[in-house]
Amino acid sequence: MHPEILIGTSGYSYEDWRGVFYPLRLAKGKMLEHYAQEFSFTEVNSTFYHVPAARVMEALVKKTPAHFVFAVKAHGSLTHEREGEFTGHAAKFRAMLQPLQEASKLGAVLFQFPFSFGNAAENRDYLAHLRDLFPDLPAAVEFRHAGWVEQSTFDLLRSLDFAYVCVDEPRLRGLVGPVAVRTASFAYVRFHGRNAAKWWRHGEAWERYDYLYSEEELKEWVPKIGSVARGADRTFVAFNNHPRGQAVENARLLREMIRRLYLD
Repeated sequence: MHPEILIGTSGYSYEDWRGVFYPLRLAKGKMLEHYAQEFSFTEVNSTFYHVPAARVMEALVKKTPAHFVFAVKAHGSLTHEREGEFTGHAAKFRAMLQPLQEASKLGAVLFQFPFSFGNAAENRDYLAHLRDLFPDLPAAVEFRHAGWVEQSTFDLLRSLDFAYVCVDEPRLRGLVGPVAVRTASFAYVRFHGRNAAKWWRHGEAWERYDYLYSEEELKEWVPKIGSVARGADRTFVAFNNHPRGQAVENARLLREMIRRLYLD
């Protein structure tokens, strides 16, 4: 039996996907329905900036077929600020997720930490505190700082039942690099692109992710994805190189490569 590997994109409601993936005149409110005709998973990024009412999640449930699932990015107060009233933010965030949980459409909560979140004792304690705040949710942790790439980190994540997010990003000193490991019942892989020139210096945030992977570059990840998917309940693969629909193009390409892996 082949492992369940869900390939999709990080976000879906991009205006510059019109004419590339979406019909030019498609209403913005119809984008998710169109997306779900081809893909069975997406990441919700807007929740990093703002925690919407639960009815917004209810609408996502209604717009997608029964098999479709979401990974929801944790609010910035839980990953970047980590002080003040973040316990209150956690409660609000949990309430927002309830419609997805009830519909069995919550694939994972994605905790993406900044480069400044280093491998220090207080930050390891914070991860344990996060699990206390969200004891029953499927959760994945993405690190940016290379100091986390060590066996003790993987052991910690396993003890907390957090999935380690494997990432592809520019090969720059200090970043975690293309490590493939699974630390929970599900696996998670994210492709950010390899735009080294714009990673640290960019005018707009989207410039960091302006990149189109070649088939050769994606081929490097096929055995790695196969490895982390082996024995996993399911594996999420998200493309975050969203400018001009490049994420869609690469998701389609990798999907075909993975299909060939299990057919050959």
